[in-house]
Amino acid sequence: MTRTRKCRLVKNPPNSSLFKPAGVAVNELNMIKLTIDEYEAIRLADYEGLDQQEASEKMGISRPTFTRLIQKAREKVSTFIIESRCLSIEGGNIHFKSDIIECTKCGTRIEKEFEAKDVRCPNCGGTEFRSIAEQFGHGRCCRNGRGFQRNNINHCKQD
Repeated sequence: MTRTRKCRLVKNPPNSSLFKPAGVAVNELNMIKLTIDEYEAIRLADYEGLDQQEASEKMGISRPTFTRLIQKAREKVSTFIIESRCLSIEGGNIHFKSDIIECTKCGTRIEKEFEAKDVRCPNCGGTEFRSIAEQFGHGRCCRNGRGFQRNNINHCKQD
């Protein structure tokens, strides 16, 4: 019997989910899928400059698991660059700590906690937003048969 995988904590969803070489149609490229937890490993280790122990604690996983995760992520990103492939960020057993929302009126993106109410766009004052986390399904751990559940996150480990 296999052990159930823990939700891996991710600060918030990526701003973009698809990257490709300029001037080449997506359907002409071989796809590489980078999971959201692999994306977060790269963000913490290479963008934020955290050591593996600090990064693993932020993600709620063991250091050896983080080591395997960052190694896989770096292999995929280097293949994407060297072989001019299409990189898609999707999937994984994750839980976002916060969301990025986009104003439907002006397109401004802001980070917000899931519990925050009555948010206004700092640019135009708009109150209608599109959730970026929802586009990623908010991770498999936070879905049920009816779709995205913002308030049903108690089963995921949080900081």
